[in-house]
Amino acid sequence: MKVEFAPLSVPLRRRLQTASVVQWVFSFLCLAQCCIAVFIALFFTRFWLISALYAAWWFMDREKPSKGGRRIHAIRNSVIWRYMRDYFPITLVKTAELDPRQNYLMGFHPHGVLAAGAFLNFCTEASGFSMIFPGITPHLMMLSLWFRIPFFRDYLMSGGLVSSDKQSASYVLQKPEGGNVLAIIVGGAQEALDARPGSCTLLLKNRKGFVRLAIQHGTPLVPIFSFGENDLFEQVRNPKGSWLRQLQHRLQQIMGISLPLFHARGIFQYSFGLMPYRRPIYTVVGKPIPVQRKHKPSEEEVDQVHQKYLSELSKLFEEHKAKYNIPEDRHLEFI
Repeated sequence: MKVEFAPLSVPLRRRLQTASVVQWVFSFLCLAQCCIAVFIALFFTRFWLISALYAAWWFMDREKPSKGGRRIHAIRNSVIWRYMRDYFPITLVKTAELDPRQNYLMGFHPHGVLAAGAFLNFCTEASGFSMIFPGITPHLMMLSLWFRIPFFRDYLMSGGLVSSDKQSASYVLQKPEGGNVLAIIVGGAQEALDARPGSCTLLLKNRKGFVRLAIQHGTPLVPIFSFGENDLFEQVRNPKGSWLRQLQHRLQQIMGISLPLFHARGIFQYSFGLMPYRRPIYTVVGKPIPVQRKHKPSEEEVDQVHQKYLSELSKLFEEHKAKYNIPEDRHLEFI
C-alpha cells in the first residue's frame, strides 16, 4: 500500500526554507572557525585521540582536494538544498547541449557576495544539474586555503568543491573518459567587493588564466551568467580609492579572501541582518566555445580566445536580460 504524506503548509515550508539558508550562511561565515576550535579543543579533553587520528589521516589525504575531491551523493541530494533553492528561488537554465564524452571549463559570472548560485547549482542537485546535463559531473573551484581547515575540508569536498590551483584544474580537465565540468568563478573574491543590486560590472578584462588553461587542454569554454546573483545583499559603500576599499584590498592580500561588509534582512524581521533577500536567481549556461589545443599558446592566441569569450558572454547577457527584468539600457562592463 502506498503511503501519501500531506503537503507541508505554506508557513512551515517557508520556515524550512529560511532554516536551510541560515545553515548555508552559517557554514560560510562561522563553520570554518568552529571546526578549527573543535579540532584544537579536543586535544585538551579525553577525546584527544579523535583529533590525533584525524590529523594523521588528514596528512595522508592532503592532496585529495587537488585530485577531484570526494563527493558524497547523499549530501549533494539532501532535502536541505531543495528548501534553499525554493527560498530565492534558484533556477538553472540550459541553452545548449553538452557532450558527455568531452570535458568543459565553465566561467561563472558574477561572483556575488557568497556565490549562492554557483554553490547550489554545482555543489548540490537541488536545481537538477545531473538531469539537465546527463552524464556530466560538475566540479567547482574554491580557494585552496579553505581546504586546510580540519573537518571543514571534508564538508566542502562532499559537494564537489576542489582547490583552485593549476594541478587541481588539470586533474579534472585531462580525464580521458570526458564528462567532467570544471566551473571557475572568474572574478573571484575581488569581484565580491563590487557585488551590489543592479551591478553588471565583471572583473574579467585582464583575467586570462582560465583561457590559457582551456587552450592547453583543448577544453571548450562555456560562459555562464547568473541573473540576480548580485541582488541578494546590500553592501556598505566602498568606492575605489576609499579607505574601506583600501583596507579590504590589504586584507585580501594578507588572507587571500575578501571581506565585503554586506547586509540584507534578518531571520524574524526584514529591516536588517545577514540573511539574503528572497530574490530569484536564474543561472543561464551558454553554448560551448570550441578551443584548439596547444601546449604553449602565445599571448596573441590567448587574447584572441579571451576576446571571443567576452563576446559570447555579452551576447548571452543581451539575449536573456529582458526575460529577467534587466533594463534595456544596461550592459555588461568589463574591468
